[in-house]
Amino acid sequence: MNSINHFNVVVIGAGPAGCQCARTLAKLGYKILLLEQHETFQKNDFSSAATPQETLDKFNLPETVVGSYWQKISIVTTNINHTWASPKTLGAVLNFAKLREFLAGEVKNYGGQVWMGCRYTEHFQENGKTIVEMRRFGGDKLTVTTEVLVDATGPARAVMYDKKNSKPQFLTAAGIEYLIEVEGREYDKYANDLIFFLGHKWMPKGYSWIFPMESAQQRLKIGVARFNLEHKQIVETKSMRWYLELLIQDYMKLEKYKLIDTHGSTVKYSVGLKDIYYQDNVIAIGDAVSTINMLGGEGIRHGMENAEIASKYIKRYLDKHLFSFRPYQREMQIRYAIKWNISEQMGRRRYMQDSDELIDKGVKYLKSLTVEDMMKILFEYNFQKLYKGLGKYIQRKLKLVWQQINNFFMAKFS
Repeated sequence: MNSINHFNVVVIGAGPAGCQCARTLAKLGYKILLLEQHETFQKNDFSSAATPQETLDKFNLPETVVGSYWQKISIVTTNINHTWASPKTLGAVLNFAKLREFLAGEVKNYGGQVWMGCRYTEHFQENGKTIVEMRRFGGDKLTVTTEVLVDATGPARAVMYDKKNSKPQFLTAAGIEYLIEVEGREYDKYANDLIFFLGHKWMPKGYSWIFPMESAQQRLKIGVARFNLEHKQIVETKSMRWYLELLIQDYMKLEKYKLIDTHGSTVKYSVGLKDIYYQDNVIAIGDAVSTINMLGGEGIRHGMENAEIASKYIKRYLDKHLFSFRPYQREMQIRYAIKWNISEQMGRRRYMQDSDELIDKGVKYLKSLTVEDMMKILFEYNFQKLYKGLGKYIQRKLKLVWQQINNFFMAKFS
């Protein structure tokens, strides 16, 4: 095997997790190969990509990857709506294609290689070496060797699970999104605001959203997502595209717009985080080990955080200070298992069981929370903040009941 084809680490999949892992390890001076099956990053531009402001600072992301900034969070149900606003910027909607393009460019800047249009086919051991085979777009076969192989293929889990291996039980959800261009006065209605739609009218068995994108081009992201499970109350639902059009026609009341792109994806979450995290010198990251919050669908930030954790253990392995990736699996499960399981259960209850009445009640008592509280719930998974809202909601209800009782006796004895 020609030595030019040997790498310290080969990362399969140039999503946020794969790119960040390759970026981190290339910066440390290791010989890195990052593979992406598509020829350009625009071909799988599938994420809605909303994230808190801290993500940009933590991962040193430039302004060029930002589609827009936001400072409001809104929830619209079948019957009510509420907005939590801040005078300062709370987060960004990332341009998913530009984010990955930037990260891949960083890999090359640090001396790593990025091969676009390369599809992983298999890996195997031969003479003490890990052989990785792939095909270029068009059919040419390529072969390299590596010390560590990283599965960053997302829900496909193409490296860690071959066709013979049985996969764990998955909770799956599918989503599609339109990128549209609208007139300036229409864009201004949705600028600076993340709008989430809950309730049986807007998206049974899931949720919908409207996010702002590039203001200069007056673009918006309109998406829907739903769980592939049976609802306790709802029997029949329409297509996801039907609910997208409902948002456009019934909520936004758009008379004209330009459809720039339609994209979608499927998420597969391992219930109880029972994915295979490693096998010998093969390690899985990102959506391949379910680093996604199933309550709100956020995954980019968590995939990149996971990549940082994995890179730490890969470095130790390459430096001969670690001989098994078991500590990596242990840290991941300690860090995420509890809050991910709570998010999953809350998501199942909200999207697969609750009536419109219960959803409305939930939003009503959330109204008493501050925008800071909502940020902690949505992005830090600090569900204790919910008790604060519940307490104030109960206090208001008790006050109302007391007023009704008082009015009754005043009327009775006056």
